[in-house]
Amino acid sequence: MIVITGASGQLGRLVIEALLQTVPAGEIVAAVRNPEKVADLAARGVQVRVADYDQPASLAAAFAGADKLLLISANEVGRRVPQHRAVIDAAKAAGVGLLAYTSLLHADSSPLPLAAEHQETEALIRASGLPAVILRNGWYTENYLAGIPTALQYGVVLGSAGEGRIASAARADYAAAAAAVLTQDDQAGRIYELAGDASYSLAELAAEIAKQSGQAVNYQNLPESEFKAALLGAGLPDFLVTLLAESDVGASKGGLFDDSHQLSQLIGRPTTSLANMVAAQLAATAA
Repeated sequence: MIVITGASGQLGRLVIEALLQTVPAGEIVAAVRNPEKVADLAARGVQVRVADYDQPASLAAAFAGADKLLLISANEVGRRVPQHRAVIDAAKAAGVGLLAYTSLLHADSSPLPLAAEHQETEALIRASGLPAVILRNGWYTENYLAGIPTALQYGVVLGSAGEGRIASAARADYAAAAAAVLTQDDQAGRIYELAGDASYSLAELAAEIAKQSGQAVNYQNLPESEFKAALLGAGLPDFLVTLLAESDVGASKGGLFDDSHQLSQLIGRPTTSLANMVAAQLAATAA
């Protein structure tokens, strides 16, 4: 039995879809806070169990009988470590045979402040003694594509990444990697650095948007404080503004680059190209 935590989220759903290609639905558990959000998965035969990171008692029942468990990192930055500790403790108590964790690209040396909670979680996993595999995920290309409508409106992509190269991949690529690890043998003890096959700068992203849209779009690099102010002015919440700005600065220091191609090797195909994803986003924006 394979348990997926955070199964109602964007990555969790994609992992389950990938698993369903080779694993019977009844052997997959969607562990979620709100079962109503995955009623569609339940209708397809996936087991649904309540699992709340903040309610450790719920985790014991959710993980009962689990052979493998995917801990998708919590989305509440600043509260992740105690939440992850609860999952790790429950997984150990349940006798889970393999714990997989979605960490951050080069978490042990990353310049991104976001890496700190991942470093702590990886340390907790090591200390637990659980057989584990670490999936150090790079950036989702979707993180940048969401800004395409604004870029087209104003003719500019804003950021603080300088000339830093970003080896992002589609969320579905990372989901396929998680599904591959969960269905292959001999994964315990492995650490994967997962990133896209090709990298780009934000100036190159702007150029790709311009090329495909036929509109003039340029990249404007800003100091971190000015980028934060622009994001706040656009109505983004404080926590997301901090995350995006700090990540851009980290990218300028090489924090989102990797050229090991471990992701495409793991999923057995090339990662989804930036050009294809920009095309899809432009089509969706026009629809």
